[in-house]
Amino acid sequence: MAATVLSFVSNHLATVLREEGSLLGGLRQEVQLIKDELGHMKAFLKVAEAKEDDDPRLQEWINQVREAAYDIEDVLDEFVLRFAGYRHHGFGGSVQRILKAIKSLRARHQVASEIQSIKSRIKNISGGRQRYQVEFGIDDRVTGSSTMNDSWRYSRDDALLVEEAKLVGIDQPKQHLISKLLEGHDHQLKVVSVVGMGGLGKTTLVKKVHEDPDVRKNFPVRAWVTVSQTCDFPKLLRDLIWQLHKDLDKSVPQFIESISTAELKEFVKDFLQQAGRYAIVFDDVWDVEFWNEIKFALPEGNYGNRVMLTTRNADVASASCTESQDYVYKKEPLSIEDSWTLFCNKIFKGNRCPAHLMDVAKAVLDKCDGLPLAIVAIGGLLASKDVSRIDEWEMLQQSFGGELDGTGELERVKRILSLSYNYLPSHLKPCLLYLSIYPEDYLIKCKRLMLLWIAERFVKWREGMSIEDVAWAYLRELISRSLIQVTEMFYQGSPCICQIHDLMREVILIKAREQNMVTITTGQPMTWPSEKVRRLVVHSSSNSSIIPHHQQRQFYSFEHLRSFITVSSTNPLLSKTFLSEVLRSSKLLKVLELGGEKIEETPTEIFNLLHLTYLCLYDTKVKRVPKAIGKLQHLEYLNLGNTGVRELPVEILKLLKLRKLIVFQQVDLSDMDYGFHGFKGPSKLGGLLALQVLDTIDASSGSVIVKEIGKLTQLRELYITQLRREDGKELCSSLVNLTSLQDLGVDSVGKGDDYEIIDLNHHQHSLSSSSSCSFLQSLRVLIMRGCLEMMPVWITHLQNLVRIDLYTSGLRPEEDPLEFLHHLPNLGEITFCGSYQGERLCFKAGGFLKMKGLWLRRMEGLRKMTIEEGACPHLQRLILKQLPLLEDLPSGIQHLTHLQELCLYEMSSRMMEKVGNQKEDSEDYRRIAHIPEIVIGFYADDGEWRIRRLWGKEKKTILA
Repeated sequence: MAATVLSFVSNHLATVLREEGSLLGGLRQEVQLIKDELGHMKAFLKVAEAKEDDDPRLQEWINQVREAAYDIEDVLDEFVLRFAGYRHHGFGGSVQRILKAIKSLRARHQVASEIQSIKSRIKNISGGRQRYQVEFGIDDRVTGSSTMNDSWRYSRDDALLVEEAKLVGIDQPKQHLISKLLEGHDHQLKVVSVVGMGGLGKTTLVKKVHEDPDVRKNFPVRAWVTVSQTCDFPKLLRDLIWQLHKDLDKSVPQFIESISTAELKEFVKDFLQQAGRYAIVFDDVWDVEFWNEIKFALPEGNYGNRVMLTTRNADVASASCTESQDYVYKKEPLSIEDSWTLFCNKIFKGNRCPAHLMDVAKAVLDKCDGLPLAIVAIGGLLASKDVSRIDEWEMLQQSFGGELDGTGELERVKRILSLSYNYLPSHLKPCLLYLSIYPEDYLIKCKRLMLLWIAERFVKWREGMSIEDVAWAYLRELISRSLIQVTEMFYQGSPCICQIHDLMREVILIKAREQNMVTITTGQPMTWPSEKVRRLVVHSSSNSSIIPHHQQRQFYSFEHLRSFITVSSTNPLLSKTFLSEVLRSSKLLKVLELGGEKIEETPTEIFNLLHLTYLCLYDTKVKRVPKAIGKLQHLEYLNLGNTGVRELPVEILKLLKLRKLIVFQQVDLSDMDYGFHGFKGPSKLGGLLALQVLDTIDASSGSVIVKEIGKLTQLRELYITQLRREDGKELCSSLVNLTSLQDLGVDSVGKGDDYEIIDLNHHQHSLSSSSSCSFLQSLRVLIMRGCLEMMPVWITHLQNLVRIDLYTSGLRPEEDPLEFLHHLPNLGEITFCGSYQGERLCFKAGGFLKMKGLWLRRMEGLRKMTIEEGACPHLQRLILKQLPLLEDLPSGIQHLTHLQELCLYEMSSRMMEKVGNQKEDSEDYRRIAHIPEIVIGFYADDGEWRIRRLWGKEKKTILA
């Protein structure tokens, strides 16, 4: 972490010397000396940080370097804030410059004094480096180890995780638990508890059981609830309700946000009573009280319902399993044989361990005591090392030390995880420690995390790569080292949601606290750290507001604050007084994340934060952006998504460093369909040449704004709404210039089914020409909402397209969309909604080889659907909705051997009757018997939404 701080401070020093050198005057030489001395320390620091746990003196020296670097940054930013912004021209400017110089003499003297003081500190610290270099035998000229420098390998093909299918020692306990869930014909609720220490793989095991096809067939209603140590019980119940409604494709009633805990429990109980046979998992239960609370929300019914718990506490397991049919399963560590297999899978990709590494490998593995978490963590570290360098392996073995002997198993795992952190390349350490901003069991959005990494300057530019691609590479490397766990993937295979294991989080919190990286508050009165608060993170609290103003003043001032972040899924009401005080006193703030807070207008103090680079007001109540936004000339990221903002002032054009501009409001168009309002921008929007993301621009003002888009040649994501038909040609001309574009969304003017035509064919020859091949090769996501007279021909050239959504396209029968798409080699997801007027759709053999998801909706003329053998071989999810003339299942559906879920919503009565009343000896049954989950959804005579799930116990249809 200190090496990273040193690196970006050195870069900052270089920038100030280059851009503000004339303003430094006599201080220039002093600043240059500081920069040079920091440069001498960088290489030493990278080596020293891996050894800091071995000696408190070395750790203290590293802390001194880090704090000095932060203080240098403060002084430089203060200097720029006071002087660099005052450049005047002409005679009037000269007079103002003289007056300003007279007024600022005292301030300049203060800056000079601070720089001199820092120079003395740096000299003293540098003397310590020379002493430790000799004492610890650290040679900063040696950079051979891949963990001791910034070298790293970027590959999209690197494994993200040890695949669950390759985890050893799991098949037998998995089948044992499945048999316990399925056995017996009793009608009582049965509880199965899995108990064991942290790191044993309890969650992985239960997840495999929960997702098993036999379990899915026998328990149509399922949910997974993560409890954690700091359980907010009402929030947990709301989360359970949300999951159950989503699983049954129903909207969640608004009133659950305001009812009491007792009413929530009653609501859950009534819902489950009507829903049918359920299997619910409560993961990571810490105390008996939770079970005593939740059990009253779980009806026993007469379906043979099941509940599974994972816990570290044997008392919780026994308390939850009190009936004769209940069962406690104790998860044991892996055997020596299974440990060795997992170890080799992680490091050698299943190959044999080289003979020269055998002894040291077994010695390292012996320290893991059969704990999967420890094995994959240490394996992820060793996998990054050169197998020909036995000295690197021996160095790591020695790092364990004898102090592990005799310690508890949990402490041993923490030590191993600490070792994984210590041996990280220096550029990854702050990225991992930054995860300490998230609460326990928090679902982390990968894109948002990486944007924060970039804003915090943890991500270094690499030649030939965008900064976002470098951030993805950082994330993938942390995942491959098993330090971050992926919980959800994007359709194209990139991580979407991730988490950190509880034990890993404990290690991260300790490290982050030692390095004063993050200060976390829940709004309760607290004693602030003695060090300067650099990053302040607010977590949700049961209180309605954060620290009162009078209490806050006696605790701390925030003059050194660089980041202020709120992380909450419950939207705590942030005290307006506290927020104003923080923003008023944090003039050096660079990162401000207030997403989800109940803020009705943009705090005026924000516009005095001239160093601000990242501003997120997503999902707030803000409706207007003041003209003062133009003062934030260092701003690179502005997120006003899902706010009431519909127009931006012309002053936005002053933000020449702006890279991401996100301003939209989601609107419901109809049941399960939505669109977006965009923002109206100034006519010279093309002047924002650094823009990479423009989401969502309202084009209703005419061709001028569409033409301006063509000047934004750095765009990677573009979403445009209210496009007029006559502007289609201009949009095509603009798209030709956007050679880096990856995501494109186009909405035409209109609503409901009455959309104007999206005419992107006027300029199709230009789009298909060689000059536009970069655009055609880079596009990965295409979303179009509006009428299409014909499919744009250039779509057939989108070789890297992974997702296409067509809404209300109304393509004529002769414009079969599948003809344009079936050969695209990377297409993974298709959504057609009102897109085609033809009677037949045929997925031909050899087409759609990578498609995993298909959603067809509101195609009123469709009568027959055919899937030839060899088409869509990897399709996992098929959703058919509101296809009134489709009376039979797709012909060839039996060829979809990987299909996991078939959903039929509001289909014809003949289709519903045919599928809903299957007989095991029928031909129709045999065609779909391989599908683990089949869902039928419809509105009953009473107007209520009903779900029927097939494949209940003994293959009987169950009304849910």
